[in-house]
Amino acid sequence: MAEIPLDRRTPAGALQTVDRALLVLLAFERSRPDWGVTEAAAEFGWDTSVAQRLLSTLAGRGFLVSDPVTRRYRIGPAALRLGRLWERSGSLELFARPILEELRKVTGDTALFCLPDSFHMRCVAAEDGEAGPLRYYPLVGELFPAHAGATSKAYYALLPDEQRHRLFHGRPMARFTDRTVTEPDQLEQEFLRIRSRGYAFTIGEYDTGIATLAVPVFLGREPYGSLSLGGAEARFPDGPEKRLDTLRRAAQLLEKRLTHPPQRTDRKPRS
Repeated sequence: MAEIPLDRRTPAGALQTVDRALLVLLAFERSRPDWGVTEAAAEFGWDTSVAQRLLSTLAGRGFLVSDPVTRRYRIGPAALRLGRLWERSGSLELFARPILEELRKVTGDTALFCLPDSFHMRCVAAEDGEAGPLRYYPLVGELFPAHAGATSKAYYALLPDEQRHRLFHGRPMARFTDRTVTEPDQLEQEFLRIRSRGYAFTIGEYDTGIATLAVPVFLGREPYGSLSLGGAEARFPDGPEKRLDTLRRAAQLLEKRLTHPPQRTDRKPRS
């Protein structure tokens, strides 16, 4: 998955100091979980004193924490609090809804955007397909088990192996249909195949007679959730091929919207 490049130019009219602080926060990734003052200064082309003040200010408000031994900075609890508020705020549904509506229009299938929630994927946005709802209740808020169905597997297959092993091994897993896989080693082989091809396609693993095609959604290099299409098995006579490119393009658009949200156009000056 190619990372969406971070635009480091300060937007017109923005406060440079605030923008620099936000750039520092956006620079943290799984592959780069901590930063030193000298590294940050070199990365962004700032004076060391500027980098020191920015990092210490962010630490003072809890967005970063400083290791007293190494003097390196990591993401702090204030960022975690905002992240949890963001995912529960309804803003994600606003970002995803136009993309799901277009998927439904093009394919006729039910379209879902889901995020991990412990050992499940939680649906945060959905559009019912042309054949009607898949459930007799709204899909938003539905929890899909991590081991059953493409919606979950497209995400969990992309987790680091050690993290996935901790989640799945030694955990009892329910069997929902005769196609539900509950044996950890068999599941692991399937996850590796999904990771290799970049998508998951299942039939009847969670709901009998329902086929689901799903792809992971990334934030930068990190797997963040999944985007999926579902419907009656009869709607997928040729498997996933006819829908795969459409679904992948939709996932890329959603990733772009989540990383670089559309900006509000400037208001016309008052006369």
